[in-house]
Amino acid sequence: MMYSYEARFGLGDPQWLDPSIAAGIFLLSLILALVFHKLLFPLILRFTRWTPTDLGSRLVRATRRPLTLGIVVLGAYLALTLPLDLVGGLQRAVDTVAGLLGLLLGIVGMASAISNTVGWYLEKATGSATESNLITRLAPLFRRIGVALVYVVGGLLMLSQLGVDVTPLIAGLGLGGLAVALAIQPTLANLFAGTYVMTEGVISTGDYIEMEGGVTGYVVDVGWRSVRIRNWQNNLVVVPNSRFAETIVTNTQVPTPQVNVYLTCGVSYDSDLYQVERVCQEVMREVVDTSPHAIKEYGGYFGFDKFGDSNVEFWLFVQAKDRGASFGLRTELIQKLHCRLNEEGIVINYPVRTLQFPDDQAPQDLLGRLLPSQEPSPPTTTGDTGQGGGR
Repeated sequence: MMYSYEARFGLGDPQWLDPSIAAGIFLLSLILALVFHKLLFPLILRFTRWTPTDLGSRLVRATRRPLTLGIVVLGAYLALTLPLDLVGGLQRAVDTVAGLLGLLLGIVGMASAISNTVGWYLEKATGSATESNLITRLAPLFRRIGVALVYVVGGLLMLSQLGVDVTPLIAGLGLGGLAVALAIQPTLANLFAGTYVMTEGVISTGDYIEMEGGVTGYVVDVGWRSVRIRNWQNNLVVVPNSRFAETIVTNTQVPTPQVNVYLTCGVSYDSDLYQVERVCQEVMREVVDTSPHAIKEYGGYFGFDKFGDSNVEFWLFVQAKDRGASFGLRTELIQKLHCRLNEEGIVINYPVRTLQFPDDQAPQDLLGRLLPSQEPSPPTTTGDTGQGGGR
């Protein structure tokens, strides 16, 4: 059996076989693509400048190359199908290739649009420090997830265009995803806990925190898997997010970096408490006015607390600029208070204990029982006055 030239190469009526027409159509598509890229596209950008934000111009720039290449692909498809009467498998092959190229350009354009939209929102949300920190950490993850989702869906559509049944593939991906999720369960737990830690916004880089388990230090980094802390030994402590999210954390930088300094002390029961209050108020005013570590607007507060075992206890309350300044402020307050109490003759007792003996037993008899081989000298007193340590 003899095959004709047209049947062999998939061509129909030979009167349509005119390569010059096909070349003209393709050349026209190149010219249109060049006009769009160089002339029409700048005009569209000018219209987007009238919008309240620059999101429109970003999206137009993101789709510039895919649209330009789309015009070229469309021109090549028309050049092959209009002047050439393709039949049979050759027509189906041209349709398939054109469809795949169109899908690919659409996928690239959509992924670029998502990436530019997230980038625009990331730049827009830099007004607030807390919001900026949160968006800065979450936006890259959302951008990767969105772009990956576009490419996965686009890949499935391209396989379907090729005639591949994607239903078993989707089911296999679901089962494989479940297996992978079970295998990396600790990592996923840290990932979701990291999302919680970041969205809560309770800690940020540079904060000094104290954890329930005894871990303290400055936050170096808050990542998706762990929180890194530099402790007082200048060592790096890595805490998984799953454990960090379940523990009690004290952040000394929140809600404000100012730290309250609470100092307790006590004076002898023989002291004049009104004089003690006056002296403490003067010391606090001096420290607050002269110390570079103190918040002058906050002032100082004084109050008696309770009757202790050896002293009447009281407290002093001032505020430092931050946690580091609280150490210097506390030191100055202790030094000046101790000096003034000594100058005023106000006694701070040591912890003492008074011994009470029965009336029918002298201390000499009790000491003789404890030390029978020695002759104890009789004590001059039978008790302690309560000031037994001096100042």
